[in-house]
Amino acid sequence: MSIRSLFLPTAFVLAAGFAFTAPASAFDLLESDDPIELAQATPPAPQPPGPRAERVRGAERSFSPRSMCVDMVARRIGDRAYLKARLELKPEQMTAWNAFEKAADEASAKSMARCQTLPTEMKERPSYLERLTMEEDVMKARIATIEAVKPPLTALVAVLTPEQKAILDRPRMGFAHRAGAAMGHPGPR
Repeated sequence: MSIRSLFLPTAFVLAAGFAFTAPASAFDLLESDDPIELAQATPPAPQPPGPRAERVRGAERSFSPRSMCVDMVARRIGDRAYLKARLELKPEQMTAWNAFEKAADEASAKSMARCQTLPTEMKERPSYLERLTMEEDVMKARIATIEAVKPPLTALVAVLTPEQKAILDRPRMGFAHRAGAAMGHPGPR
């Protein structure tokens, strides 16, 4: 098959498609000798910036570490409730779930206590070393939670059916849908 035999039908199809999709008024403008007058609406008055716009521009950059921490712990608690409902646990699996849930609740209580020690508002951006220290503290707390929850979670996984394990192994959604899911953090929180 030659290129010419492909080119001609393609050119005709494109030309026909353009002819049918172009508005009729566009062809009228080309044939007209009259100058074209276009009416233009006055642009709307700029709206006063909202709180998000101010933060983006840096005019007022305050945030609450305590609120962010409490939100993360609350999401973990909600994730566990969702997971329990989705797993549809059988009575013989409830003992393992209850042990996991008890450990997770204790870890959540410790996390909430840590959240209460954080400042309610920060107007100035912390220095690099302060941010690094804050990140380290968050990671240490997260490791402590994982270490507390992992043994009962391992026991729970051992009594799950393959279908339930598939539900547990699915990637989680959230935070954009949460950065944790995008980074592949394992298991429920």
